[in-house]
Amino acid sequence: MKDWTGNTNSVFKTLASSHHTDHERQPYDYYATDPRAAQLLLQVEQFHLDIWEPACGELHLAGVFKDAGYNVRCSDIVNRADNEVLDFLDITNTHWQGDIITNPPYKYAREFVEKALSIIPDGYKVAMFLKLQFMEGKGRKHLFTTHPPKCIYVSSSRLNCAINGNFDSLRTTGGSAVAYAWYVWEKGYKGNTIVKWIN
Repeated sequence: MKDWTGNTNSVFKTLASSHHTDHERQPYDYYATDPRAAQLLLQVEQFHLDIWEPACGELHLAGVFKDAGYNVRCSDIVNRADNEVLDFLDITNTHWQGDIITNPPYKYAREFVEKALSIIPDGYKVAMFLKLQFMEGKGRKHLFTTHPPKCIYVSSSRLNCAINGNFDSLRTTGGSAVAYAWYVWEKGYKGNTIVKWIN
């Protein structure tokens, strides 16, 4: 007797393979973020006036920050939106007098966090939109113990990331089963991480 009901579509979503299969994966790991994620973040966090979005894609997040009155530096490793073209992880990138907010390419997520924290002054913030499973792993445990996030905002309902920015494809497939959260660091913070739920 089955204790689970679903179809093949449900299985692929549960395995997080409906939008992230190896044969479909984008060369630069471009999965655009639902702008609602940025709107929800701004409901619970305040940032310095200057924000850098270093994996800006087609400005799905940056556009929300701009509309909210922030000065947003938009860059990416490729030009998709008349943005500044640079590799955020480049060793010559050594200082930013502002906050850093992005959905980084997942395979370099830890490197993005470490880089961002290394180039901002104490008291400034790094906010990364990442899978919940980012909390797993020995390497990331070292990151979390050395630089604990001040707060993790878990999305209690699904926020989608669309391959190549194609949100229409998600509407036809019913979305993704991947769970996300905003991880927010404040450089210099050494207290316990607070977990909250949004939306």
